[in-house]
Amino acid sequence: MASKKTLRIATYNINGIGSRLGILLRWLEEFQPDVVGLQELKTIDDKFPSDELEAAGYSAIWHGQKSWNGVALLSRVGELHETRRCLPGDPDMDQSRYIEAAVCGILIGNMYAPNGNPWPGPKFDYKLAWLDRLFDHAKELIDNDVPAILMGDYNVIPTDFDVYKPERWAKDALFSPEAREKYAKLVAQGWTDALRELHPGEPMYTFWHYWRRSFERDAGIRIDHALVSPALAPKLKAAGVDRTPRGWEKTSDHAPMWVEVEV
Repeated sequence: MASKKTLRIATYNINGIGSRLGILLRWLEEFQPDVVGLQELKTIDDKFPSDELEAAGYSAIWHGQKSWNGVALLSRVGELHETRRCLPGDPDMDQSRYIEAAVCGILIGNMYAPNGNPWPGPKFDYKLAWLDRLFDHAKELIDNDVPAILMGDYNVIPTDFDVYKPERWAKDALFSPEAREKYAKLVAQGWTDALRELHPGEPMYTFWHYWRRSFERDAGIRIDHALVSPALAPKLKAAGVDRTPRGWEKTSDHAPMWVEVEV
């Protein structure tokens, strides 16, 4: 009989891997995640710090982009078998927003969804179209009974409970009724929102602006999510937000969000 292992899988918008590599390496050493999805690399492929990450014990696959976007997956527990680096039907390959791989019998999709501001406008239209492609791909994963996690920076605040002061975000694309509706329909396919499932009574923010001492006041929002497919949901053991690195000097404005699943 095969032994069971609990994997700690995290998502972290690093907000510039070049300038925050030290932050990332410190967090990897202290938190010891098994698999990590990174967003907002803000670097071209050739500048991705694969050697430094390998020295820290992590193999990596990545899709970079100059100055903007960029996604990567890291693993210290097994080979990452890349399955795609954009959503099906995405006409804009210049924007690196999605990367997907299988590791330890789990398919992990890591994303940096469009921000969509200003709203309304073409950037908001692009956001909604991108979320539609995500919806279609997610449905195919569920229809095929794939043990999967779709995680990353969704750039969607799902409900009033997920924001410190809803009225301050009323005109922001992240809190628009259209974006929230698309997130709700995505979850309604059968996905488990890990944080909300295991912490129904806590806001569990993942992002705080740099200004007005937002982190110190806990004036945050929840936009980093991990959705677990029905085939994997029974093996979901824990989920949380590691707020520690958000308090470090010159850090990202996001905190890592994580889940633990049994494999």
